[in-house]
Amino acid sequence: MTKRWKLLAAAAMLSAGAMMTAPLAVQAQELKIGLSAEPSALDPHYHNLGPNNQVAFTIFDTLILQDETQKLVPGLAESWKAINDTTWEFKLRKGVKFHDGSPFTAADVVFTMARPAKVPNSPSPFTLFTRSFSEIKVIDDFTIQFITKAPAPLLPTDVSRVAIMSSKAAKADVAEGMTTEALGKGEGLVGTGPYKFKEWVRGNRLVLVANKDYWGDKPKWETVVYRPMSNDAARVAALLAGDVDMIENPPPADLKKLRENPNVKISQAVSNRLIYIHLDSFSTPTTVGIPDANGKNPLKDVRVRKALSMAINRDAITSRIMEGLGQPTGDLLPYPMFGTRKDAKPDAYNPDQAKKLLAEAGYPNGFSLTLGTPNDRYINDAEVAQAVASQWTRIGVKTKVEAVTRTVFFKNRDAFAYSAYLAGWGAGTGEMSDPLRSLIATPTKEKGFGGTNKGRYSNPQMDAVLEQALGTVDAAKRETLLQQASKMALDDQALIPLHIEVTPWATRKGLSYKARADQYTFANGVSRD
Repeated sequence: MTKRWKLLAAAAMLSAGAMMTAPLAVQAQELKIGLSAEPSALDPHYHNLGPNNQVAFTIFDTLILQDETQKLVPGLAESWKAINDTTWEFKLRKGVKFHDGSPFTAADVVFTMARPAKVPNSPSPFTLFTRSFSEIKVIDDFTIQFITKAPAPLLPTDVSRVAIMSSKAAKADVAEGMTTEALGKGEGLVGTGPYKFKEWVRGNRLVLVANKDYWGDKPKWETVVYRPMSNDAARVAALLAGDVDMIENPPPADLKKLRENPNVKISQAVSNRLIYIHLDSFSTPTTVGIPDANGKNPLKDVRVRKALSMAINRDAITSRIMEGLGQPTGDLLPYPMFGTRKDAKPDAYNPDQAKKLLAEAGYPNGFSLTLGTPNDRYINDAEVAQAVASQWTRIGVKTKVEAVTRTVFFKNRDAFAYSAYLAGWGAGTGEMSDPLRSLIATPTKEKGFGGTNKGRYSNPQMDAVLEQALGTVDAAKRETLLQQASKMALDDQALIPLHIEVTPWATRKGLSYKARADQYTFANGVSRD
């Protein structure tokens, strides 16, 4: 179905909104959610990816939780404090039970924190969040100390990203305990979270049931059914027909009519998700998808990277393609998140200057490249990529778009199959160190740096400033260093920031959702009005 006919079909369905009259009370005990992207795995330490994390953080808890604004709040740890420059002490919550009835203790924290480094073939590893400490000392069953290799001011934020598993339930005869494959079948998938695993039929449904013994706010639903619906029109149709009670990422083109529909409620929030383009600034002499570039990799020249950025009309993309669900950006996070710069502005649209930069770099006639993108992961991702390709082509960089499903895209990206690719990054920590460490720092397994830097950009000077920031406990000094590091990276066009997503959710009449900056769709965030 073409995009035009898809939108016409969705519009027709919207006009039938008044027919959505099934009483909410009939399904009061069950919540059905239409997901725009299915998890790639249920292993909570396999792939640091939004669709995976939002399910993991429903089945599992973390030591420290994040509220809807990413403020840190007590979770399985009731309190935490730095007792010296290299020691953080955590007091664990007593009386917490795993889904199988076994008690939560310090042993589960020790098992969990050692596991990410043992999970094989992780596309985006959680070792990013476990690299700062060298040892966990167990003082007693409910007191632990993280001994860090150096001052680690972000340790509380880091551990808020690591789901705590049951050392008993996940024990097995391989290094990581239960394998990713076994966990996907529900074997050992035992947490302390508000909902318990029931079944996963890949491509059809993921079913969770309430953990009635949950230590925190009680589950609001007896059963939660996640249904993967990557097709935008199908998701909207399912909501209007009453087949689901809530959808994430309603398509921008339909938002106006959804807002006008009395049977639908829209919730939205500015997210922490950057949409960006990474460029292969590593390969020598040529790069994938650039067939003839004078025998060189043009993307290694900062003038070329800057030209590509200046050729993009971000305002047009966010207003016409994103329908307002994006804020043009020249930084990696929205201001005033920690470490952002108030004066960071997007590169101004200037195709004439872009052409001059290309000529100065030795490419007066441009060159050709392929831009990879998922077509089912971010808001209008393929359409945004097509717009960028068109704008690049106008300055002489003849660009072909390769739009594929998210599963294929991430596999290709991780195999360095793209000379340029469009992707997104949601900063789980809510501060600048997160995207700097993951997207821009020189890939270094020992440090946990650059896990998602598939452009293989490297700037040792920026790395040094980032490392200094990560070892600075004083918040004001750390923020200044992070601002300095991000400016160094973006002045060098380490990647091309496009926009920050504004994330909407749509619910049936009688329900509302507490919109989140991290873009996660949590069942317990859905309430009856």
